[in-house]
Parts: sequence; C-alpha cells; structure tokens
Amino acid sequence: MSAAFTQYIDVAQVVLYVFWGFLAVIIIYLHREGKREGYPLDSDRSSHVVVQGWPPVPTPKTYLLSDGSTVQAPRAEPHDGRPVKATPIGPWPGAPLEPDGDPMIDGIGPAAYAERLDIPDATVHGTPKLVPLRKTDGWHIEERDPDPRGMDVVGADGKIGGTVRDVWVDVAEYIMRYLEVEVRDKDGQRRNVLLPTTLARISASKRQVGVKSITSKQFIKVPGTRNPDVVTRLEEDKICAYYSGGHLYALPERAEPLV
Repeated sequence: MSAAFTQYIDVAQVVLYVFWGFLAVIIIYLHREGKREGYPLDSDRSSHVVVQGWPPVPTPKTYLLSDGSTVQAPRAEPHDGRPVKATPIGPWPGAPLEPDGDPMIDGIGPAAYAERLDIPDATVHGTPKLVPLRKTDGWHIEERDPDPRGMDVVGADGKIGGTVRDVWVDVAEYIMRYLEVEVRDKDGQRRNVLLPTTLARISASKRQVGVKSITSKQFIKVPGTRNPDVVTRLEEDKICAYYSGGHLYALPERAEPLV
C-alpha cells in the first residue's frame, strides 16, 4: 500500500507542511505577545511616529495579580518626562549621548533605570520579600560560609569605601541579595547603603569585600532608601543602575576606547 495522495504528494509531506505552518503561527504569536510591555517605542524623529514593527502590538488583556488587583497590558503609559541630562554628539537620530553631569546619578546609559512602582517587592503572603537579617527570625548565615558582617568594602581604586553592617536576604529565594554597607562622607557623616551581592566578591582570607563597579569615594552617593529596613522596587532599580553605570563611568578611562 502507498500513503501517497497523488503521484507527488504523500502523508509525510503534508504533515511536514502542517508542522511548518504551526511553527510559524507560534513564532508570530510569541513575538506579538512580547510587545505587551514597552511598545510602541518613542521615535527620535517625531512624536507622531508610532514605532511598533510587525506584528503590531496586541489588543489589551487583563491580568489578575497576586494581591487581588488587576492590570491591563498593553495600556496607556504616562509619558516619561524625566529630562535627559546628556547631549547628543551628532545631529542625526540615535547619536551617542555625552553626559552633562554625573551620569551615574543622572541615570545615563548603563545607569538608566525604569520608573517602577515605589512599593516593596512582596511574598505571596504580602510581606516584604527583601529584609535585613536583624529583622528576621530563624535566619542565619551558613556556618561554613564567610560572614561578611564587619568586613571592609574595597572599591575599584583599592581603597576602603565602607564596612558591612548587615546582610539582606530574599526570604522567597533563600539567598543573600544585598550587603548593607556603612559609609562616611568627608565631614564624617554616616549613612548605610545597599550593595548587590552579585557585584561583590567576599574574601574570607582577607576579611574584605571587593567591588569593581565603583570607587571607594563613590559609595557615599549610592541611592538610599526611605525606610532603613525596607527597599522598594524603584529604589532597587536606582541602586542597581548606579553600580551598573560604574562599569562605564566610575573611572575616566573606562569610557575611552580600548585602542
């Protein structure tokens, strides 16, 4: 017996074509669903130009959040009116920006951050997800791991920028998320700032925490938190953006070409 429909088409060939068609539909669908956030884009040429590409932005869909509230996506977003404190180096659209002031504070380039909700990230129980060890019960640092509390924090210039006073843990993920570092300004005023553990290297032998992102003097400018025991989503973005920006702007030579 033969599975051919005609002399040139058989069942295997039809199944292959159906699979290709199904795969194409899935790819287009996923690409379109990926445009629920961040689209349409702003145009450098004109505010009347809609940049959404193909396929277009999908129709709004309502999502139920864990706290019982709902949100639509896509939705009409308020215009981000924050001034860009940088000047294009050329007159053409998309020209690189030259910072006007301190790019790590002004949020330029890798130091840019999103205007997230100014509320803490929460667990399924509605409690803050990120908390310092001093505010937790039953949490401790594994005895076989180095305890960073009391260690000096050394910046990219090899100098001490502060001292670790506490550790912030993610009670949902069971990991250390931030180190709380006490820093001092030139007048001796103290304040505590957060340091992402992903950008720190804890050395048990040296009793030091190494940071390549920023220098010792730049720790004093790390964005702070309103509440000493709580960090909001917006504050997290500002903090992480500051350290990220340091990889390009902390030292003058980092922004220069390699050759």
